[in-house]
Amino acid sequence: MYITLIFKTIVLYFYIILCYRMMGKKEVGKLSIIDLIVSILIAEIAAMCIEEESRSIWMSIIPILVLVIVQIILSYLTLKSPKVRHLIDGSPKIIINRGIINFKQMQKLRYSLDDLVSQLREQSIKNICDVNYAILENNGKLSVFKDNNIYPMPIILDGKIDFDSLKNMRKDISWVNNILDSNKVKLEDVFYAFYTNDKTYIITKNKNT
Repeated sequence: MYITLIFKTIVLYFYIILCYRMMGKKEVGKLSIIDLIVSILIAEIAAMCIEEESRSIWMSIIPILVLVIVQIILSYLTLKSPKVRHLIDGSPKIIINRGIINFKQMQKLRYSLDDLVSQLREQSIKNICDVNYAILENNGKLSVFKDNNIYPMPIILDGKIDFDSLKNMRKDISWVNNILDSNKVKLEDVFYAFYTNDKTYIITKNKNT
């Protein structure tokens, strides 16, 4: 009995390490929804195998492998397709914009004022008025930029326009096209473009502009 238990524990331990290496390195606090779900399921499947002596170890190895394959496929799709990435991971949401709290956005996210104040306190910020921008990331972490820090607004990500940022900046697609034309750059050639301190910075897939 104990020998079987020890054997299963050791095998699953190294097997899960291998699986996580296959899925890629990520900090626990930066896990996406898919990563978190896969991690919980792997833990549950491994625990059931160890607890049930009669359960074959293959009844855990195979489902864990399937989960890893699904996670790798979804990671590839989210990397290649912004639409899939937005559907699965969502997108960061601006909670405080130029010192003004976006209560409508908070209501949509079911993110309360107590949540906001609590996360600000965790970053040693006592007064909301000290915050210029606050962005709720996909993993639930609040990124805060004070008055002396200018938040770079993403405009283009891998050839795709970030319309949420444009809306928050009160800009439109014509403004983006004018910038691209003035820099003689095509939209599909832009890897990353952001706006900060009244200036636009463009990084193309071949060179910096």
